[in-house]
Amino acid sequence: MVLLMVVTTILMGLVMLLVWRTNFILTLLFTTVYLVVELILLSAMLFKFDQGGWAPLAIAALFLLVMYTWYYGTLKKYEIEKQNKVPLSWILGLGPSLGLVRVPGIGLIYSELAHGVPSIFSHFMTHLPAIHSVVVFVCIKYLPVNRVPPSERFLFRDIGPKEFHLYRCVARYGYQDLHKKDDKLEESLLDNLAHYIKDNSLSEGSTDSEEVETPRVSGASLTELHFIKGSSNNDSIVEEGSMEMVSPSQSRNECQHVRFGIEPEESGSESEGMIFLHQARQSGVVHILGDVIVKAKRDSNVVHKFIIDYVYSLLRRICRENSVILNIPHESLFNIGQVYYL
Repeated sequence: MVLLMVVTTILMGLVMLLVWRTNFILTLLFTTVYLVVELILLSAMLFKFDQGGWAPLAIAALFLLVMYTWYYGTLKKYEIEKQNKVPLSWILGLGPSLGLVRVPGIGLIYSELAHGVPSIFSHFMTHLPAIHSVVVFVCIKYLPVNRVPPSERFLFRDIGPKEFHLYRCVARYGYQDLHKKDDKLEESLLDNLAHYIKDNSLSEGSTDSEEVETPRVSGASLTELHFIKGSSNNDSIVEEGSMEMVSPSQSRNECQHVRFGIEPEESGSESEGMIFLHQARQSGVVHILGDVIVKAKRDSNVVHKFIIDYVYSLLRRICRENSVILNIPHESLFNIGQVYYL
């Protein structure tokens, strides 16, 4: 406990200097006073190490081992997913039908990758002869902020030409944003996807510019998305483009609520995209998650096998599944099993 207080005081001094820009003399005075008291307590506890003072250190070392094991296993799992992602050229070579039967409906494929097509998609295509007419790759990211406004939660981008009906969605949450049972993640995601399709159809004529401004409407606020595109003429095929969210525009008028109904004055391409999404949504939405089993390679050393096969596997079993965290209905859940050898 005292060691934690010492570390906290040192970090507090760094925050005062680098973040708060406090006067150096005041920062030094604050740090010195607290460190003197805490170091005296720490030295007194070190003399009692053989009389029970080792117990807190042993407990702290155990928690450190557990946390590092979880971090190590999660990092290795992400690296495997990143290495096995499907090339975009392979997707484009299959054509709009993707070499399968496109059945009506929307498939939400969850992955940790913010770029590239996850391997779960190729695994799905290999073992099943059909795929949904609209496929959205959903990546949930937690940002180092307390909360993300609902109007800035979702970022969308096309994967391939429009006739493929493949989209990427990055859902951003803060560390204080909780997934509750009454949160309508599916409804919010699809409503924002409808906004993106509508706004993207309005900006089709500006493909010659380096930067395309795509307005986004959600609830009672309007946010602008800027897609930084490459030099290729067919920007919709460029999948690895970056996305940047800027602050809401203050000069916009009152925003409109997105409807899946089509207004008579809408353009033909916009109406076609909205109608297609509306029909797919009426057919049903399926949440596709990967049920990954992590194992150590056969040629791994004993320590690595123990960490991955026993400790990390135990931590994964006692943690909540992603379907529980996201409150996905059981009747619309589809798990795909995969085995990763780390």
